[in-house]
Amino acid sequence: MNFSQLILILKARRMIFLVTLGLVVISTLVVNLITPKTYKAVASIVLNSKGSDPVTGMTLPASMLPGYISTQLEIITSEKVAIKVVEKLKLTENKAALAKFNEATKGRGEIKTWMANLLLKNLDAKPSRDSSIVEISFSGADPEFTATMANAFAEAYQETNIQLKVQPAQKAAEFLGMQTQVLRTNLEEAQAKLAKYQQAKGLTSVAGSMDVESARLNDLSSQLVAVQNQAFDASSRQQRTGGTGDESPDLAANPMVQSLKMDIARAESKFSELSDRLGPSHPKYQQSMAEITKLKSQLQEEKGKARSTIGGNASIQKQREAEIRAALAAQKARVLELNLTRDQLTVLQRDLENAQRAMDQASQRFTITTLEGNVNQTDIAILNSAKPPLVAAGPNVKSNLILAFFLGGMLGIFMSLTAEKLDRRIRCRDDISELLELPVLALINSRPVGPFFKLSKAFSAKAI
Repeated sequence: MNFSQLILILKARRMIFLVTLGLVVISTLVVNLITPKTYKAVASIVLNSKGSDPVTGMTLPASMLPGYISTQLEIITSEKVAIKVVEKLKLTENKAALAKFNEATKGRGEIKTWMANLLLKNLDAKPSRDSSIVEISFSGADPEFTATMANAFAEAYQETNIQLKVQPAQKAAEFLGMQTQVLRTNLEEAQAKLAKYQQAKGLTSVAGSMDVESARLNDLSSQLVAVQNQAFDASSRQQRTGGTGDESPDLAANPMVQSLKMDIARAESKFSELSDRLGPSHPKYQQSMAEITKLKSQLQEEKGKARSTIGGNASIQKQREAEIRAALAAQKARVLELNLTRDQLTVLQRDLENAQRAMDQASQRFTITTLEGNVNQTDIAILNSAKPPLVAAGPNVKSNLILAFFLGGMLGIFMSLTAEKLDRRIRCRDDISELLELPVLALINSRPVGPFFKLSKAFSAKAI
């Protein structure tokens, strides 16, 4: 079907088209006239998403802004905000509202929830393009009521926003308060353990004690080396005093031994002179012999005393070496014990530091969350309060009539084509060609006569 055929069909079925169009337009007009007027009040709010939190100082990243605004729109149109509006305006105390609730639900359920869902049907929230401003609109039959509801939803959203921020902080503060008490107990226990250990070990300063004991250990080590050298020297001198003792420098350096040796040498020289002049029976000979014997006996006695002195010195040095060695071993044990004490004390001090650090962090976080839980400020600001609208938002008669003309025209065309399909007529040469599936060879231009009136309208005066 081409356009000329469609025009011919509509021209032939114009009554159907006009009746259909008229019915649609008149019906639309009647519906618009009997439909009560609706008013829309709009309140504007600003989402300060780029500002910083007054307590934590955190800012919202720019990448999260679209998701943030969508979340806020969901909160505005949530049942929680609507219930808060119902409670704030005390709508449940309205007798008419109670009657409608009982009629609709037969007394089942909660009236707050029912009224909140009823209000949400007339609520709309949408953001402005490329801005953080959100418009909260409420539609209704009463201009004053719509403005009151739009403002109430804006204020309820502010309160809900604060509540959503405060509630998690309050729960966190409660949890952190209990954890702070536990950490404080752990800190006190760690302090008590450290103090008890220091008291049991008699420690005031482990570092100072370690320095003193280490210095003493080094001093004893030096003394042991010195005593060992002295003992070795005394033992060597004692060994040299064995035998005749002439090779011992200690005996040779003894003044009594040297004096007696000189006396013996003089006595032997005198005895040698007397033995040349006198015989063995002479009293002077015997006296000189007795003097030499006495001097040698004294020399042996002095040598014995010198040997005893040297041997005693060696014994003293060995005993001193043993004492210093025992003191050195005890000092080593003391230093090792102090090392163990220091390690244990380090562990206790580390536990105390960890407990103190955990306590400080928990206390700091507890303070911040407590402030967050007590804050009554929000980053949501009301830019423009809703005012009672002077002009009704609906119904829009002009727009509805334009739409009715368009839809009525489409429906009229459809009804005309349906009627034509049910009662097919030949209206042009194209209809004949399509019906007979034969080409048109000639067109005869003539006036309609007799029974050929319908057929002649399909021809024109031109030949093909």
